[in-house]
Amino acid sequence: MTYTLLAVLGVPVAIAVDRWIARTRITSTRDWWSAYAIIVFFQLLTNGWLTGRTIVQYDPATILGDERVVLLGHWRILYAPVEDLLFGFGLVLTSCVAWTWLGRTREEGAR
Repeated sequence: MTYTLLAVLGVPVAIAVDRWIARTRITSTRDWWSAYAIIVFFQLLTNGWLTGRTIVQYDPATILGDERVVLLGHWRILYAPVEDLLFGFGLVLTSCVAWTWLGRTREEGAR
C-alpha cells in the first residue's frame, strides 16, 4: 500500500472509531477542533522544517506529487506532502479517542 492510500483510509477509520466504535464523539466538540488547530500548526512547522531541509525525504512513487520539494504546490503544504496532514489527523484522533475511552472505562470500573 502507498502512503497516500494509508493516509486517506486513516481519516475515515479514525472518525468511525471516534463516532461509532468507541462512541467518544471527540470530533463533535469545539475543544477538539481548537486543540487540533494548535497541533496542526506545529505539525506543519516541524514537517516543513524536516522536509524543506531534506532531512526527511519521501519516495515519489508512494505520495501524491513528485520529488520536487516546494513550499506550496505539487501536493505539498509548507514542504510536507499532504499525506502527512491526513496521517497526522488519524494518528492524533485515534490517540485521543483511546485516552478518552480508557479514562471512561477506568472511571466506570472504579464505581
